[in-house]
Amino acid sequence: MENESEIAGLTPQITLEIIYQDDYLVAINKPHGLLVHRSPIAADATEFAVQILRDQLGRMVYPVHRLDRKTSGVLLFALNEEMNSKMQVQFSDGKVSKQYHAIVRGFTPDTMDIDYPLKRDDGIVQEAFTSFITLQKTELDIASGKHATSRYSLIELTPTTGRMHQLRKHMAHVFHPIIGDRPHGCNKQNKFFLEYFQMNSMLLHAKQISFYHPVTAQEILIAADYQPEFKRMLNLLGFQK
Repeated sequence: MENESEIAGLTPQITLEIIYQDDYLVAINKPHGLLVHRSPIAADATEFAVQILRDQLGRMVYPVHRLDRKTSGVLLFALNEEMNSKMQVQFSDGKVSKQYHAIVRGFTPDTMDIDYPLKRDDGIVQEAFTSFITLQKTELDIASGKHATSRYSLIELTPTTGRMHQLRKHMAHVFHPIIGDRPHGCNKQNKFFLEYFQMNSMLLHAKQISFYHPVTAQEILIAADYQPEFKRMLNLLGFQK
């Protein structure tokens, strides 16, 4: 169960930031800590993006993909069932390009491809592929374990498959876990960020998606600015905006 503080600030009166809308699709910049829809594994949650956006627009909405509760950023909805079906086909066929930004432990290489299969809860192993580039690096004059300083990287990740917790698992696999990730991240780093910065979010943000519109055939690119907590950590860690 997530800590209740991770959804602090979310109230029934929350207004979601709409970053794209036409007659068929709408996209929001999802805050950290907000579930997309009801889930039996998060019984403590009382607010969900689907219901909030439905009430905000006064019409039915259909999420065409998912973001983890602790992940912020671009979340796309269809405004009718036919468009929902068409967009889900694009996602499942790998025709939607997605880029995420994350703050991770350590200095990452300039580029890296991670080709590492992941096992589902039911035991089935699936191929999974992620590439990333390093955008910036920063070093704090704070000891970390046996190291005299603490090093972090801001990276841009591009997954070409869409497995459960893929980015989180892949970054942990290459020993650069995403800050704030539980259970795949580094407990020592998560505790340090909570105690030193009062930071209890996961620093993973869905920065943008692009695809061809099923109706107009135009290329659509939707980008979401960082959420306030992500911006705060960029500033405190010394990354250049």
